[in-house]
Amino acid sequence: MPAKRIFESLLLLPVVLLGLSLSVEADDQTRLAPEEIDFDRDIQPVLTRFGCNSGACHGKQRGQNGFQLSLLGFDSDFDHNALAKQTRGRRISLTRPESSLLLRKPLGEAPHGGGVRLKADSDGYQLLLDWIRAGAPRSVPNTPTLKNVTVTPTEKILPHHGKQQLTVIAHYSDGTTRDVTDMSIYQSNEAPIVAVDEDGVVTAGNITGEAAIMARYSGHFAIFTGSVPSPGTAPPPVSLASDHPIDKMVAKTLTRLGLDSSEPAPEHRFLRRAYIDIIGRLPTAEEARTYLSNESAEKRTALVDELLNKPEYAEHWANKWADLLRPNPYRVGIKAVMNYDAWIRGAFRKNQPYDEFVKELITAQGSTFREGNVTLYRDRRTPDELTTIVSQLFLGIRLECAKCHHHPFEVYGQEDFYSFAAYFAKIGHKGTGLSPPISGSEEFVYNRGRGDVRHPLTDEVLAPKPLYGESTEIPEGTDPRIALADWMASADNDYFCQTISNRVWTDLMTMGLVTPVDDLRATNPAVNPELLKYLGDYLAENDFDLKKLIRHIVLSNTYALSSVPTERNAVDTRYFSRHFRERLRAEVLLDSVVQITGIPESFSGMAPNTKAKELWTHRISSLFLDAYGRPDPNQDPPCERTSDPTVVQTLHLMNSENLFNKVTSDKGWAVELAKSELPPEEIVKNLYLAIYSRYPNEKELDIAVNLYDNKESEADALTQRRQSTEDLMWALMNTPEFVFKD
Repeated sequence: MPAKRIFESLLLLPVVLLGLSLSVEADDQTRLAPEEIDFDRDIQPVLTRFGCNSGACHGKQRGQNGFQLSLLGFDSDFDHNALAKQTRGRRISLTRPESSLLLRKPLGEAPHGGGVRLKADSDGYQLLLDWIRAGAPRSVPNTPTLKNVTVTPTEKILPHHGKQQLTVIAHYSDGTTRDVTDMSIYQSNEAPIVAVDEDGVVTAGNITGEAAIMARYSGHFAIFTGSVPSPGTAPPPVSLASDHPIDKMVAKTLTRLGLDSSEPAPEHRFLRRAYIDIIGRLPTAEEARTYLSNESAEKRTALVDELLNKPEYAEHWANKWADLLRPNPYRVGIKAVMNYDAWIRGAFRKNQPYDEFVKELITAQGSTFREGNVTLYRDRRTPDELTTIVSQLFLGIRLECAKCHHHPFEVYGQEDFYSFAAYFAKIGHKGTGLSPPISGSEEFVYNRGRGDVRHPLTDEVLAPKPLYGESTEIPEGTDPRIALADWMASADNDYFCQTISNRVWTDLMTMGLVTPVDDLRATNPAVNPELLKYLGDYLAENDFDLKKLIRHIVLSNTYALSSVPTERNAVDTRYFSRHFRERLRAEVLLDSVVQITGIPESFSGMAPNTKAKELWTHRISSLFLDAYGRPDPNQDPPCERTSDPTVVQTLHLMNSENLFNKVTSDKGWAVELAKSELPPEEIVKNLYLAIYSRYPNEKELDIAVNLYDNKESEADALTQRRQSTEDLMWALMNTPEFVFKD
């Protein structure tokens, strides 16, 4: 056999090439001349469109069956080499292009683990064929670069089961455009609400809500928002009819979706909600009685201002931030973590502006025994570790993916990740370092004036550069973290302002404008983008005063809505037509139990009467707090808690020996009530006020008072009175009305 025929036969050996993705015929497009086909501009989109370089196929870390492509085509040099040169170029045949394995396998003409991915009459196939015929060039001189993509339409209100064809246009550096609808990849963030197929046809379901459809092409993406309103004509959300900006923006979304709003919550619900959210405990019986008897039209405003000025505000909100920052003391040292906790609490006690709080944390240096904020750099010791936590916590940008490859749902790649990491390259440490499980030594963090970060592929030294916006010049000898802090904690940095605003909103409203709370990106848009921007701007305009932001939200009608749904908003779980119920935070629940029973909790290594929200580490044992979902002390921060109820929690509250001892203690409030001169009606009212922040209704009062009417003789009256009081207290604390905030 001639050598040429032998060589061409070898090209037909089975090599698994393409995998995953979609079998789709593209619409007719203007065909490019072979000499104009550029690998970056024309071939990579085909490989991406049909899933060849996806994470489930050849884009995985070690490729598939000996053939690897860069994930989503982020490295064209690597991919061109893999196709045209690896294995002696056997994947393509320049002499017989139609026989190339690159084409035969996805057509199903040769064994292919990924199955049929192309059709012979599709534009994707023809592009690959023409590229091979042109000699499989790496690039074409003067090829314009892709600047961005747009989708048309950008938004639309769809009826149930309505459809809409999307059109995606690529815009190039020379001003030309190209319809790339058939070469784009589509994904919905809420497919049950609005789904999208492989051809860019969106279809509304029968669930009321909004969904964002991502159209991605060649590393760029555009977003279409589909709204599916409730059928029929909805009444206007009258409960939100106010001049408060928050109410106006929420009402606008509800009107678009055909949802009405629930009624305003009764005063006792607002009272209980405000106490829990602002200071992390229930109101006492006397506090509830005083508020409910107040007939002033401004009593809510007065209540919120009073709560924000209580010392408990700082402890409650510092406890939340400690979840996000606090490391394991067995890893970094007990004293370091205690200092860290004290620094966080000190910031909230003096109501330090949030931008200053972040700047002090980012630029921290000194001793872990003297400067609590330095503990961040004792726990996270390398630039890449610091990059992930700083970007996620303060910018709402999750960069873990970009550490190894281009982020699949964002614009960030490895160069962005390591350029950001370069801000931390000059951090130095003095001391013995970490020595788990003790790590008791002191360590100093400082700017050592040297150090760099290199690109993992090119080995290029990368200069510090922010993820977006303009970088500022860093003078020689200056700590790069100062420039980072100034850029990041700026009133002009929307990501910074909106991330913390979304976090505060989520704490108060149960559900975030963006979920997860620290994942802000175009492909995960806010349910109310206008409101999120407004809150970020409001915080910046008010000098990053978190108390002012909390006050602004709590005094809106939206915050004060009832949690009871109406017929037209029962389906709403995201748009704030009502308040969403939430199980109490573990520390709030335990501190409330202590307050109601009058018996303090004893924590090992802590002073008497220490509250649960004052604990400096989750390593302090508490079966109650563990049952109700405090973070695992071995889990790396940031630790976002789950508020989902569990059977374990219900059983613990019903059977807890600790709770039983508190309720039945000779020194407890139940005994104090039983021994008092109060009639049974007043005892019952006191218990309802302390546990539910309301008075009992007539039926509840009648049932509870009857508990006191079955004594056999005067001799056992006090015993029976005490037992009835204890039983009622225990029963009320084992109800959803106590365990949940609504």
